[in-house]
Amino acid sequence: MNKTELVAAMADKAGISKKDADKALAAFIDVVGTELTKKDGKVQLVGFGTFEVAQRAARTGLNPLTKEKIKIKASKAPKFKAGKALKDKVNKKK
Repeated sequence: MNKTELVAAMADKAGISKKDADKALAAFIDVVGTELTKKDGKVQLVGFGTFEVAQRAARTGLNPLTKEKIKIKASKAPKFKAGKALKDKVNKKK
């Protein structure tokens, strides 16, 4: 499912226009992104999951072309951990 299909499904499910669903999705993405940039930023949606930031330590990597060792800087990466209700829905027997 791509963004256009997601917006259409959200609009249909909520009984709203595609334009309003697109605005709601854009607002959700913006709010989550902004919250994750804050110190200890985390967005927890009970039953769905948790968006948070994972710290990646600096490490030594290998350039695949030259086999030369390179230094990879420490960084932050967004991470999502699915909640129990979402896991149960995905693993539901058909």
